[in-house]
Amino acid sequence: MKLNTLPNWLTIGRIAAIPAVILLTIRSGRAFGIAAALVFSAAAITDILDGYFARKTGQVSEFGKLIDPIADKMLIATAMIMLVHLQRAPAWIVAFIISREFAVSGLRAYATTRGVVIPANFPGKLKTTIQVLAVIGLMVNFPFLGIPFGQLGYILLIAALVLTLWSGYIYFRDYATEAGSYQDSG
Repeated sequence: MKLNTLPNWLTIGRIAAIPAVILLTIRSGRAFGIAAALVFSAAAITDILDGYFARKTGQVSEFGKLIDPIADKMLIATAMIMLVHLQRAPAWIVAFIISREFAVSGLRAYATTRGVVIPANFPGKLKTTIQVLAVIGLMVNFPFLGIPFGQLGYILLIAALVLTLWSGYIYFRDYATEAGSYQDSG
């Protein structure tokens, strides 16, 4: 198994960006907010790139399959926790979002032990996109280039909460359906 691949390095880079996101987010001032949003954005974009390059170059690895979703959740959870610390995101919303991530990850891990694969679904991908946009808005948190980033970020955070809960429900519903079919055929 080759670990030294571009897709794996992009995933590791996403994890390595977390300390910078923390340090930039905790600093006050518009420049730090913009810098935090830029670093976070670059790290979030590696999620798209690592999967693209892994499939395009045939470098999909077991390491990548395991670490990629963990890196995504680490980046999002860290950013959201920092936003709670700065009082830009309500703790209860962030708690629901992070709890759903643990629940779905646990479900997917359990499902694999039962021979059931739960692939990523469109609502889950949309949820991630909206979460990323919400975090960017709340990191900038002031009107910039005529865009009210803080207000937009908060609205997107509410949308992310709804999508998070909805997509989580879909994962559990689909597992129950798939597990029932699996059991019936066994």
